[in-house]
Amino acid sequence: MTLQRTPIARTGTLKPARPRNRKCAVKGCSGRVTAPESFVRWCSPACGTAIALGKLAKQKTAQQRIAAAEARAERVATKAKLEKFKRKPVWIAEVQELFNKVVRIEDRDKPCISCGQHVVDDGRPGGVWDAGHYLARGGSPHLRFDRRNVHKQCKGCNRPGGTTRAAFRDGMIARIGLATVEALEADQAPRQYTIDDLKQLKAQFAVRLKELKGAVDGKA
Repeated sequence: MTLQRTPIARTGTLKPARPRNRKCAVKGCSGRVTAPESFVRWCSPACGTAIALGKLAKQKTAQQRIAAAEARAERVATKAKLEKFKRKPVWIAEVQELFNKVVRIEDRDKPCISCGQHVVDDGRPGGVWDAGHYLARGGSPHLRFDRRNVHKQCKGCNRPGGTTRAAFRDGMIARIGLATVEALEADQAPRQYTIDDLKQLKAQFAVRLKELKGAVDGKA
């Protein structure tokens, strides 16, 4: 014989949730939240709108950061692809530009190697100083990145006919000594730069340029 259980009837009704009393989530608001729902964090429609707008602003900022990161990654990838097809003359030109900047800053307190004058920068485009090569790059390309051969020179002296080789040589002797000048003139050791060599030189000159600029800015 199976006994059947008689369900016990429940009496009474469910009690309504108590309204919570907590501070409004809006910064600077002193109101209190009395709504029973836990997700309600605002004390008034105005504060609710402010919270909603704040969330939208955070979402927009996050999306902008993601977009910026994706754009940076795309630029890096594009640069890497382009560098694979970059020819040696382009690499040489880029390295030369950095090297010349290093020379001009390292010699910033020295006069022109040829005329010995401290030319005042008058704000003209490109400035008034060049990195002058004693033995020209055309005739001595193996010395284009040799620091003995390159010194700060005013644009007037560096232009064709602006100075004489004798004046340039006198300035070189006064600055680095006759023995070094003669060793430079006798240097015919070939420098066959590969693209990997040029990449390393570019990285080295970029680091040196950053150090020099940091030193200059620190003195300012």
